Parts: sequence; structure tokens; C-alpha cells
Amino acid sequence: MAGAELTFARGADDGLDVRLAGAWQLRGDRPPADALERELAAGRARRLRFDATALESWDSSLVALVARVLRRCEDAGVPADRAGLPEGVRRLLALAEAVPEGGSRAGETPSSRLARLGEATLRRASEAAGPLAFLGELTLALARLPLLRARFPVRDFFFYVQQAGVQALPIVTLIGFLVGLILAFMGAVQLLRFGATIYVADLVTLAMLREMGAVMTGVVMAGRTGAAFAAQLGTMKVTEEIDAFRTLGISPMEYLVVPRVVALVVMMPLLTLYADFWGIVGGVVVSSTMLDITLTQYLNETFAAATLSDLLLGVAKGAIFGALIAFASCFQGVRTGDTASAVGDAATAAVVSGIVLIIATDGLFAVICNVLGI
Repeated sequence: MAGAELTFARGADDGLDVRLAGAWQLRGDRPPADALERELAAGRARRLRFDATALESWDSSLVALVARVLRRCEDAGVPADRAGLPEGVRRLLALAEAVPEGGSRAGETPSSRLARLGEATLRRASEAAGPLAFLGELTLALARLPLLRARFPVRDFFFYVQQAGVQALPIVTLIGFLVGLILAFMGAVQLLRFGATIYVADLVTLAMLREMGAVMTGVVMAGRTGAAFAAQLGTMKVTEEIDAFRTLGISPMEYLVVPRVVALVVMMPLLTLYADFWGIVGGVVVSSTMLDITLTQYLNETFAAATLSDLLLGVAKGAIFGALIAFASCFQGVRTGDTASAVGDAATAAVVSGIVLIIATDGLFAVICNVLGI
């Protein structure tokens, strides 16, 4: 079997006759088409014709070369006659040219500003509908749970409880203690001017119970557990495990999302109370070292300042913040793209959206509590 050959010659009508001969195979040696491309770029040829009568065999290497030559003809404005090519090559070229290219094609009329505005509006509307659809599916799955009609993995649920609860205790301890320490120190600096240092206990207690305990715990859990949930679900999306669940007739919402949401909603109020305790401990440390306030005095003032409504408000905030964190992280995880980098993007988006939802919801709570006089 002869090797691949590519020759060309100028015809009497200033046309360029390209002769293809031999065996064009990927594993064999193939002549370059640089000389032919230079001839086309020179602009001396009026047309181009192919002659493949001496062609013995061919594969995709010949199709790639012919497609490259045809592109050079198009760039140079030289018409090309494909009649001399094998029928199979012509079909493959037509199939390749039928596939739309990404991006805007040459010759397309650019869209107007109004059309671009409409397209952007439709994209934003579609993006806004995504969280609502996810919320609807999650609500239906949670409604099936008490009716025992949902596939709920109990073992996985307790694993998520451990991940969102026990394993988070060290960082919650540190953050709660430091927040209480900072609040007590800043309050002591100001209250020393008025000789009202005993009210440091009131400041720390009310701030931790009503605001800082739930908010700081939520921020910590958004950065820790929320990112983990998003990365887990994102990895499952990339490896097509979520698609496999659907193929087996198992709802990913019930089997993967609901356990994570329930675990975080259950554990967040407990972690909030735990952070409140360590915040008060931080206030005790500052009061006993800087202000000469005894532990008994501090605790008496704490119990006098705190009310049951303050405690319940913080616990309710913790449960709602847990639901928001779980929703944001699971939503970002399930909608992850198909690349490895998309998993990191989903984790980042989960943390950012979770923290934004916490801060916005806490502001809404402040307005409602002020209106209701709580």
C-alpha cells in the first residue's frame, strides 16, 4: 500500500488542481499542506478542484486535511469544487459544517440593545425561578417525611447530625467565648466612665441571647457545614451519582437533601444555646479580671437581665438560620456544573449566599421584634 501523497498544479484556467493519492491513515506518514495553503493565501488561484482517483484508503486524517484546506479557500475567497472527493468524505464534511459553532458567527447581524436586554431579563428570570423550584420540591419532600412516604436514610441522618453538631463544638466554643470576651471588654471600657460596670453582664447576656449567639453560630456553620454539604452534593453531581439515583427511582431530594436540612435545623438551636453559654463565660472572665465583679454578682445580674422571650428568640433564630444555611448549601450543590472547578465554585457560593441570608434575615427579625415590642 503506497504512502499518502498530496500534490497540486495550476491549470489552464488559473484553477488549482489538488491530487490526493495513496493511503491516508492516522498511523501512517502524511505530507503537510503548508505549500498548498501558501499558494491559496497568495491569491493567484481562481478556483480549486480535488482529484482523489488514486486514493487507496482514508480515515479522519484526510477529512481533517480537506476541512483545513476548505477553510483556507473560504478565507481567500477561492471557490472549491468537492466533486472529486470520495462520497464519504463529502458527507462527513457536510455533517461537520452542519454543527452550529459556538458564539456569534461571521456575518450575523448583531442583536440590538433591546434584544440583549430582553435576553438578559429572561436569563435572570430563569435563574430566579431555580431557587423557587428547589424550595417547592424541598417542601413537598418534607411534607412526605412525617407521613413515612419519603425515602429517609436514618444512618446518614445521624452522620449529618454528628457532622453538624458534635464535630462543630470546638469552633463554636472558640467563637462564642471570643465574642463574649470582646463584648464584655468593649462594654467595660465605656461603662467604666459612668461607674456602671455591673451592667456588663446585661450587655453580654442580652447580646448573646438575642443576636450574637445565633448569628455567629450561623456564620460559622455556613462556612463549615454549608460548604461541606455543597461540596458533597457537587461532587455527586459531577460523578453522576445524582443521575444514578434518579435512574433507580430514588428521589435525590428525599435521600440526599432532606436529611441534611433536618440535621442542620435540629442542631442549630442547640449550638446557639452552647454559644450563648460560652459567650457568658467570656463575659465572666472579663468582669472578674478587669472589673472586680464576683461570679455571684455577675450571675445575679445575668438572671435579672435575661428573660424567657430573649432565650426563645435566639433559639428560633438558630433554627431558621439552620434552615437557610441548609437550603443555600444544598441548592448550590445540586445545581453544580459538570467540571471539577464547579465544585469549588458551588462551595464558595453556598458560603456567601448562606451568610447573606443570615444577615438579611436577622435584620428582618430586628424590625419585626421592634414592631411587636419583643
